[in-house]
Amino acid sequence: MPFALGQRWISDTESELGLGTVVQIEGRMVTVMFPATGENRMFSRDEAPLTRVIFNPGDSIESGEGWTMTVAEVEESDKLVIYHGTHNETQETVSLRETMLNHNIRFNKPQDRLFAGQIDRLERFGIRYQCQKLRHQLATSDLLGQQGPRVGLIAHQQWIAHEVGRRYAPRVLLADEVGLGKTIEAGLIIHQQLLTGRAERVLVIVPDTLRHQWLVEMLRRFNLRFSVFDEDRCVEAFADNDNPFYTEQLVICSLELLRKKRRLEQAIDADWDLMVVDEAHHLEWSEDKPSRAYQVVEALSQAVPGVLLLTATPDQLGHQSHFARLRLLDPDRFYDYEAFLAEEESYKDVADAAEALDSGNKLNDGVINSLTELLSEKDIMPSINLIQADDIDEEQQQSAREELLQELLDRHGTGRVLYRNSRASVKGFPERHFHAHGQTMPDQYLTAARVSAMMSDHKTPLQNAQQALSPEKMFQAFDANTQWWKFDPRVDWLIDFLKEHRSKKVLIIASQAETALSLEEALRTREGILATVFHEGMSIIERDKAGAFFAQEEGGAQALICSEIGSEGRNFQFASHLVLFDLPLNPDLLEQRIGRLDRIGQKNDIEIHLPYLKDTAQERIMRWYHEGLNAFELTCPSGHVLFNEFSEQLLDVIQSDDEEAMTLLLNHTQTRYKELKQAMEQGRDKLLEINSHGGERANALIYRLAERDNDTGLIGSVIRLWDILGVEQEDRGENSIILRPTEHMMFPTYPGLPEDGITVTFDRDTALSRDDIAFISQEHPLVQTGLDLITSSETGTTSVAILKNKALPAGTVFLELIYMADASAPKSSGLYRYLPPTPIRVLLDKNGNNMADKVDYDSFDKQLSAVNRHIASKLVNASQPILHPLFTQAQEHAEQALAQLVDNSRHAMTEQLTGELERLEALKAVNPNIRDEELDFIRNQMAELSAYMDDSQLQLDAIRMVLVSHA
Repeated sequence: MPFALGQRWISDTESELGLGTVVQIEGRMVTVMFPATGENRMFSRDEAPLTRVIFNPGDSIESGEGWTMTVAEVEESDKLVIYHGTHNETQETVSLRETMLNHNIRFNKPQDRLFAGQIDRLERFGIRYQCQKLRHQLATSDLLGQQGPRVGLIAHQQWIAHEVGRRYAPRVLLADEVGLGKTIEAGLIIHQQLLTGRAERVLVIVPDTLRHQWLVEMLRRFNLRFSVFDEDRCVEAFADNDNPFYTEQLVICSLELLRKKRRLEQAIDADWDLMVVDEAHHLEWSEDKPSRAYQVVEALSQAVPGVLLLTATPDQLGHQSHFARLRLLDPDRFYDYEAFLAEEESYKDVADAAEALDSGNKLNDGVINSLTELLSEKDIMPSINLIQADDIDEEQQQSAREELLQELLDRHGTGRVLYRNSRASVKGFPERHFHAHGQTMPDQYLTAARVSAMMSDHKTPLQNAQQALSPEKMFQAFDANTQWWKFDPRVDWLIDFLKEHRSKKVLIIASQAETALSLEEALRTREGILATVFHEGMSIIERDKAGAFFAQEEGGAQALICSEIGSEGRNFQFASHLVLFDLPLNPDLLEQRIGRLDRIGQKNDIEIHLPYLKDTAQERIMRWYHEGLNAFELTCPSGHVLFNEFSEQLLDVIQSDDEEAMTLLLNHTQTRYKELKQAMEQGRDKLLEINSHGGERANALIYRLAERDNDTGLIGSVIRLWDILGVEQEDRGENSIILRPTEHMMFPTYPGLPEDGITVTFDRDTALSRDDIAFISQEHPLVQTGLDLITSSETGTTSVAILKNKALPAGTVFLELIYMADASAPKSSGLYRYLPPTPIRVLLDKNGNNMADKVDYDSFDKQLSAVNRHIASKLVNASQPILHPLFTQAQEHAEQALAQLVDNSRHAMTEQLTGELERLEALKAVNPNIRDEELDFIRNQMAELSAYMDDSQLQLDAIRMVLVSHA
């Protein structure tokens, strides 16, 4: 290279060093000093990764003294450049030697980088454009927030999330029955609200026992990193902030923490956007004396715009408390209990009409009259005539049914604030089969029980019952030196069972972590059975590994042994055999245990096995569950109520051998169980269920989500992105890839990619069966971070390519430019839905004609060949007289495209929001569930969005020069 002292060069590999000056030339080496950073670099003269900086007429340059000039003429003297032109402020004619240029000049703009010879590889231009398109595609998707979570595509869950997640500050009660996925629905809604900017700060309030479950679920399924707050965390955070709740955006805490006056006040002041309350059936209320828990949530609900309440048993504490929870969501709407009861009476006619429409049969005169009266403000006869006609296409008839059904659901009932799916309305659940295996009580336990009975005076009936249900723990307290599993007949039965079912995966649940660990030791040492343990003393990563070892088909564990925590938050639906090594003293915990396998999506019937000790507390609690509640083979929504009603009798019976008392308890329990079951069945709101599961609309939504899952184009784009970034990818089979950082990555760090790597899959079913494998979609943080790394850097902003085409004259130049149309606005405005950052492609021939509409990007790109960077730099310099005027013409074409884009976006925004506003205003006249806040929000949003669109701007993002060659 023709180096000379004083020349200005930039480093191709370290552009952040600024403008360098040649300070020494000796033999085959050249030394360049970079004054901006005070660093020197020595290079080989023949292979130096340097680019000579020479500006061109029309460029604006800055002197070391800070003044700027517009270049008119470039003179070369003794291998150095002198610029002549006009001072930008005084308009005087000035000259500037290149040695006096500002050292901090950076070539960030694509055109500056192109002319400075900073030219990227051809494939990097393509990946940059692909990244911009992927970002735009995600931002404009109406499924944003639903594609990425590691959850099954289950119609009713996705439907509720789709309906609620798109609302401004949603306030709803999610009341699906056990096993239908309320936590997943809530997570989907939170995920949507966060991704769309409708919420930024989220508070989740749960019982103490569920804090860990929520933490794991939000991270593992939704990639949301919540922080668990307890009193210790609040004290620790207080050092950084007067209000500890301001130290995190996403917080999980217990209701117990917020019972403290000071913590409640701090939580109220913390500007949450969305509050989620799990197990909301514990919020007891009466007009005279609301519970403290209710008062805490009520105070927060008045301060937080969005509220989600979750409960599987909305009527558990009585219908009055159910009304009170609705009152938390909208006190103006649900202001009086008597008025609420009167309104509920009128739902029957609506439900009957809805059921008739949903049935697919012809409508009788009574239903038609009812529909006419219920939808009196609308002419429904054209739709009725379509439904009743015999010669009309079935699809048209179904469309007419759905339209009328939607009108009913919109205008009547609690459909906008309450969602409740039942197992009766949602199909797809397995059957449950219960197998009891009685064993003889060993002498060692009998001795320990006698000793324990002598020392039990100071214990409560509850403590005595719990001890009687775990004889191994009682024995260890009596004799810590003898291993109980060596003589316990339940262990013998378990070993025999596992040997007989070697090809089956078996989930084993015991109350205590110590019991689970001892069982693993027994299986391993006595028979070499491969098992793994899952308990509360393990970290999240250790639990994931244990779950993955159990899920592994080849070489994995046959059994997973869980402590009680194993029945919280994890689904093991690939297994169908459940062994209950003992029983909990709580019907809800029993249902949670069985619910690890008995969930929607389970493909096999559930085989529940209970090895129990005969004539003991274990047998008596088993009989109460099985004969009194039928809790093993059916879900028991009333179990909590029944346990509260009969707990005293039950605790007495468990610890005695009074068969008469046992029979009496079972009779009373059965009678009360039937009463509660009948009351719940009569109370089923058919209209509500139709609205909650979404019907055909939900199925259509699932079809679209499944189509996105099968988008091979996205998979190819993401894998190419990782290739460009320098991430190592190892195919490990089972539809999965191991990603690892390397020393040769384009960027020194890749946030979210662990140093020891991560296993990922693009297949939803694989991710659902393996907790240790991340599910990759366009919404995953690893993909979003990768897109951000490329688009926020200079990668791919310049490129030069050769087009071999004998039909075109050799030397013909094409200029391809990618502009980004963007408008600055808060994420919460929702502008991204109508005008997200949008790539605008301009492809000019040498005459300035835009051929972007005629020449498809992909087909054009496939015809191009890469060029060596040094040759590319020479081609650019030789083409400068052609290129400069083309940039001005490209800007004009891009501005025309921007104007059209803004017009289209404004039209789409106005049409959609006006339609939504008119619909809600019409509904408000007949359905008081529509809140004024929602209407005001839409009106304000339209005005704000229009103003933001007016300020849209263009920014040149990338340039590719293409030269035609016949060689």
